[in-house]
Amino acid sequence: MRRSERELSRPEAEDILRRGDYGVLSTCGESGEPYGIPLCYVFEGSSIAFHSAAEGRKLRVLQQNPRVCFTVVSDHECLPSKFSMRYESAMAFGHVTPAEGERKTALLRALIEKYSPDFREKGEAYIRHDADNTAVFELHITHLSGKAHR
Repeated sequence: MRRSERELSRPEAEDILRRGDYGVLSTCGESGEPYGIPLCYVFEGSSIAFHSAAEGRKLRVLQQNPRVCFTVVSDHECLPSKFSMRYESAMAFGHVTPAEGERKTALLRALIEKYSPDFREKGEAYIRHDADNTAVFELHITHLSGKAHR
């Protein structure tokens, strides 16, 4: 990292992942072109989980090359008079695998808990009736970095 004074510790980077509302999953597309996908997620210790339709470009790209980068930016503010930006960010690198069975169900519950805690009952009904039409993936983090300009 060029600006080492802005580097965050791993616990600080993990906190950004915990607090973030969405992130961008960066992949290498089917023809080698970059492909970035904004998505909702949940951070679970050493992995990041997200859901998807059971078919489509995202699935094809991840099957072709499961190596990804996931970026979350939080607490940002433009500082026009300083030609700068206040921010915190975390970048997780790793590989993606599909979640199946009980792990898939647990991750869907974790997503419901994060984004819809007041609708757990409806969430459980969704899991029972529509989980087969939903793919769930885990990004297994091999490297995590964080940076901030506060």
